[in-house]
Amino acid sequence: MIKKFNYFFQACLIYLLFIIGRIIGIKISRKIFSFLFTFIGPIFKSKKIIKSNINIFSKDINDYERNKIINNMWKNYGMTFIEYVFLDHLKKKNSHIEINDEANLLNVVKKNKPVIFVSGHFANFELMSMEIAKIGINLATIYRPLNNFFLNPFMEHLRKRYVCKNQIKKGINGVRDAIEFIKKKHSIALMIDQRVSEGERINFFGKPALTTTLPAQLAIKYNIGIIPVFIERINNDKFKINFKKEIIAKNFKNKLELTKELNKILEGMIVKNPNQWIWTHNRWK
Repeated sequence: MIKKFNYFFQACLIYLLFIIGRIIGIKISRKIFSFLFTFIGPIFKSKKIIKSNINIFSKDINDYERNKIINNMWKNYGMTFIEYVFLDHLKKKNSHIEINDEANLLNVVKKNKPVIFVSGHFANFELMSMEIAKIGINLATIYRPLNNFFLNPFMEHLRKRYVCKNQIKKGINGVRDAIEFIKKKHSIALMIDQRVSEGERINFFGKPALTTTLPAQLAIKYNIGIIPVFIERINNDKFKINFKKEIIAKNFKNKLELTKELNKILEGMIVKNPNQWIWTHNRWK
C-alpha cells in the first residue's frame, strides 16, 4: 500500500511538472529543469552509487572533475525529462539534429535488410529511435517499462506515438517479439548500458558487469549487422548523432567476443562525453 501511495504521489508530481513545462515552452523549460534537477536529483538517486561508478570509470579522478561530471549529468537529466512532453515538437523538426556518417544509416535503407542499433543512455537517448524511424526504416525498439504503473502508460503512449510505434517490453516475451520483428525485416534498437540480471559478466572499464548478450545473439543467429549509435547534446537544444560503421557479426567467434567489442565501443562513448551518460544506474552490482 505504501509503495502504491508513493507511486501515485510521484506520478502526480511528474504530471504537474509536465503540465508546467508544456505551458512555459521547451526553451525556458530546458533552462529551468536543468537547474532544478541539480538540486532535486540527488534526493532521489544514491550519491554513493554515482560516486562509485565514476571512480570505476576513472580511478584517478579528482573531486572537482567528479563533481563537474555529476552536475552536468543532472543538467542533461533535467532537460531530457521535460523533453518528453515535447517529443511531438522534436519529431516534426530536423533543425535540432546533426547526423554524422549518415551514409551508414542510408545504407540500411538501400540494403533493405534488418540491423541492430545499439547505444547507451546519453543526452536524449529517445532520439535514436525517433531519427531512425523518421528516415523510413522499419524499426522496433526494446524498452524497460517504468516501475511506476501510474506513470508508465503515459510514457508508453508518448514513445509509441512520437518515437517508434513498435515498442517491445524487455524480457523473455520481448526477445520472442524481437525475433518476430526481425523475420518481418524490421531493425531492432536497444540500449546496452544497463545491468541485466540474466546477462554475462563482461569487463566494463576493467570490472565485470552483467551485460546483455541479446544484440550479439540476434546478430549471429540471423546474420545481421550491428550499428552503434552515439548521441550528444550540443548547446542544450541541439543534438549530434553519429551512426558508426556496421559491425559484421560473422567476424566474431561467438556472442561473448562480440559483446566484449560492444562494451569497448560503449566505453569509448562514455570517455568522449562522461557528462551526458546516466551514472545513477547500479551498473556493477
